[in-house]
Amino acid sequence: MLLLMPRVAARIKRVALPERLKSFNLAPRHLSLLAYLLFDGPQQVGQLAARLEVAPTTVSLMVSDLSRQGVLERHPDPGDGRRTIVTLSGDPETRAAIEGWLANGAEAWRTAFATLSPAERAMFVATMRRYEGASGG
Repeated sequence: MLLLMPRVAARIKRVALPERLKSFNLAPRHLSLLAYLLFDGPQQVGQLAARLEVAPTTVSLMVSDLSRQGVLERHPDPGDGRRTIVTLSGDPETRAAIEGWLANGAEAWRTAFATLSPAERAMFVATMRRYEGASGG
């Protein structure tokens, strides 16, 4: 694992950002946020913060920045007007670029997990979280 992790991380970093997204100044921290919205649909800021394991103010700042750039959209929560629902941009070109950017990684994970049982997947995720914690993450 000690030799494998740097190779995996380097490969992930080499995934080219689509031309359509280059002007948005996306950073690695945006990858998870965009992935949650793409694969799981619209979410409240608090839900995103919990899933990203960061403070809601951090997510609010990210969402504000990406909303100004046209990557995300914010809408009032129909069930609770005090809350905001965050979605990916309605612009088809931007959405297609995000889907394309995330598709390769998602397919690689689907392939890697395809033969694992739910218990094995859970153990893998738990092990990665322990590694992250032990490495100061």
